[in-house]
Formats: sequence, structure tokens, C-alpha cells
Amino acid sequence: MKKLLLIVLALVLITACITPALASKEEWPEQLRFMAGPPGGNWFALGGALADMWTKTVQQTTSGTGGGVSNVINTNNTKGDMGFSVTALVGAAAKGEEPFKSPADNAAVLANLYRQYTYFIMRKDYAEKNGVTSLGDIIDKKLPVRFATLKPGTASEFTIRSIFEKGFGVGWKDIKDWGGSVEFASYSDGKNLLADNHLDCFAFAVGRVASIVMEIETQTDVVILPVDDQARQKMTESLGTVTFEIMPETYNSVNEPVPTVGDYTCVVVRKDLPEDLVYSLAKAMWENKATLASAVKDMEELNPEEAVPAGAPAHAGAVKFWKEAK
Repeated sequence: MKKLLLIVLALVLITACITPALASKEEWPEQLRFMAGPPGGNWFALGGALADMWTKTVQQTTSGTGGGVSNVINTNNTKGDMGFSVTALVGAAAKGEEPFKSPADNAAVLANLYRQYTYFIMRKDYAEKNGVTSLGDIIDKKLPVRFATLKPGTASEFTIRSIFEKGFGVGWKDIKDWGGSVEFASYSDGKNLLADNHLDCFAFAVGRVASIVMEIETQTDVVILPVDDQARQKMTESLGTVTFEIMPETYNSVNEPVPTVGDYTCVVVRKDLPEDLVYSLAKAMWENKATLASAVKDMEELNPEEAVPAGAPAHAGAVKFWKEAK
């Protein structure tokens, strides 16, 4: 009789421990929708790798195309469950700043994945002719620069435009008023326009080691412009960006460290997803870092010290995991 009571008691205890977890998982979506990036880019490749990994370890996950701005909007309104963006965009969304029309209360960061560097690449002959040694020289001298960045709606265009507007107090119209031009191009089109002398400066944000920069260097002599200290500080105050340095050993056109506006590629997630689900997603990502890095090498930079953003909201489940992982 005593043995039977002990067995029953043990079963009760086991059930008590398991039931909350099962009840919690019942609140999880049957399938998670991940919004990556356009086909052919790092975000698209990494999105597929993440979806496959999470399907095997946490919950069925699908991956589709997306963009830095639209992914935040669609996460906030639950058209998707999570996706790629940059941390500054999530911070701007939380405040309801442009390009967002109202605060995105349901969007939070799962993790900063890897660093994003802002590149202002100028033809060397144009820089020498006009005495340009930093981005601020273009504004101070009101140069008629032929300028290009990626298309509106991309994280790059948002970052570049914000540097001009928040860092220097000028916009695309000002550049045009000085006799310059502003174009929106793909990476390959911008690279070719620069090489063919149809552009003076091409700007975008990518990872620490960017093949597009190396390709540009093989086609024409260029310089990578530093972003002035005052502009970087204003960006930090406004959007929570940081300062990174483009190092000489990375590119042939860099002879000394080039300070620029830095940010992070991040995963933005629905804030209303269960805390234990988001905790599990972060944990699985950290435990499978090596596999993810085989898809996109930049994932080697993922670490608990930088995973939680300073200037944007983070999901409670993610904060809990990354704190424990330190």
C-alpha cells in the first residue's frame, strides 16, 4: 500500500512539473512565419537556415521574403511572427518616427545578430578634386555630388537618409538644390555606375567584411569616407546607433581606421509571443551558432554581450536567455 502511495505521489509530482510546460506550449502558434530579405542576399539565405533550424529544434517555421522596414511593420501587426531588420529601425518604430506612422507597440528584438557598418564610398578622383576627407565636407561645401543609395524601404536607405537628416540636418532635396542628384540603385547597379563615372558616391550598410566593397575596389580607385563625430553622436542620441571602425586590413582602400555609424542586423519578433517560446528560439539560435555561420559567416559575431539592444525594446524571453548565457 505504501509503495502504491509513493508511486501515485511521484506521478502527481511529475504531472505537476510537466503540465505547465504543456499548457504553455498550447499557447504557441502552430507555425511561425519568418520574414527574411530579397532573394540572393544574406538575409534570404540566413532566413532559410534559421527556419530550418527552428523547425528541427523548437517549432515549425517557414521563411519568406521581406525587407527591413516592412518586416517591422508586419511583425507589429501580426502579419508575420518575426523577421530581419536593423536595431535602429526597431527603435524608430517604437517611437513612431519616420518611416513609421505610429508607435509599433508589438515589435521587439529577439537578438542583435551581427554588426552593420555604414559605407560611404567615393571615387578617389572626385574626393581629391574637391578636398573631401569626411562625409561632412560634402555638406559644408554644398557639393553637387552625384549620390546613390539603396531603394526606399530598405534598412540601408533608412540609415543613410537618417545620417543626413539627423546627423547633419539636410535631406535629399538639399543635395539636389546644390546641383547634385540622388538615385536609388541595387548593389550591382550602384557599383557599375560608380565605376562608369556616373556616380561620385555610393552608400549602403552591410556587414564588417563586404564583398560588394571589394568588388567596387577592383573596378575603380575609391576612398571610404568617415562619418563626422558630431553626426555619429546625434545618431546615437536619436536612434541608438553606435560607432564602428572600418579597419585597414579589411579593404585595400583603407589605410587607417575609418569611424562610421554602426548598427546591428537583428531579428524583430512579436512582443505578444509567449516568453518561453521566445526564450527557446534564442537558446536554439545560440546553440546552433556554428551551423548558422556556415550559411552566413557574419553569424560568428553573435554573442550574449551584444545580443540585447540598448536603444530598442527587447522581448522579455530573449532578455532572460541572453542574460543567462553571459
